Amino acid sequence: MIISSAEITGLIGSYLWPFFRIAALMMAAPIFSSNFVNVRSRLLIALAVTIVIVPTIPNAAPAVEPLSGTGLLIVAHQILIGACMGFMLQLLFNAFIIAGQIIAMQMGLGFASMVDPQNGVTIPVISQFYLIFVTLIFLSLNGHLILIQVLAESFVTIPVSPTGLPHTSYRDLVSQASWMYASGVIVALPAIGSLMCVNLAFGILSRAAPQISPFSIGFPMTIILGFAIIFVTLPTASVHLVTMSDQMLQMIRFLVRPYG
Repeated sequence: MIISSAEITGLIGSYLWPFFRIAALMMAAPIFSSNFVNVRSRLLIALAVTIVIVPTIPNAAPAVEPLSGTGLLIVAHQILIGACMGFMLQLLFNAFIIAGQIIAMQMGLGFASMVDPQNGVTIPVISQFYLIFVTLIFLSLNGHLILIQVLAESFVTIPVSPTGLPHTSYRDLVSQASWMYASGVIVALPAIGSLMCVNLAFGILSRAAPQISPFSIGFPMTIILGFAIIFVTLPTASVHLVTMSDQMLQMIRFLVRPYG
């Protein structure tokens, strides 16, 4: 049995090009890109997903030398596509981080912060609580499996080629930042309204009874009522997550939609 160099190149390319897109997604997507998941584990996960997805991809490898100029251009485009898909899912989790920051500032717990092990930055404790809560619900809903399914569909809508995403897709990606901030405000809106009424009540109390110091009773009461509001509104956060996850996955599908 004689195997030509063209067949070897095609076999390597059929797994190499999709691997770059999948690895870039694993490096950018939440949960997979967390600091407690080391780089070696991400690469092994990307390699395992590549082995599973590639047999289902029609025409996965163009007839291009891997070390040629066109081959390097294909690598760059695959990395950009995977990173953009992972970044869009990051916007979903960051919306809840923003919601937690808003609630923490309203409660007076903005100073209570800790290091986020997923992103390696300092965020309020309330944001960390929402992030853990959202991550567990996302995994329980098999969101990571749906993400892999969307990734496999992207190889059908945008096959491996030297063209990649058009410039309009990057513009759409930037415009999703407004969606992130708007979604964070929507999640935190019940707490914002309730705590505003509490602060307004303490303001009226301080005017009606000046001898009562609002700082002595207002600060602990705001924190207690803030936790009570979080407890009451927590089921609605899971509903928001399901709706927002569906919206974001549809946005990712729209990002990698076929053109022309």
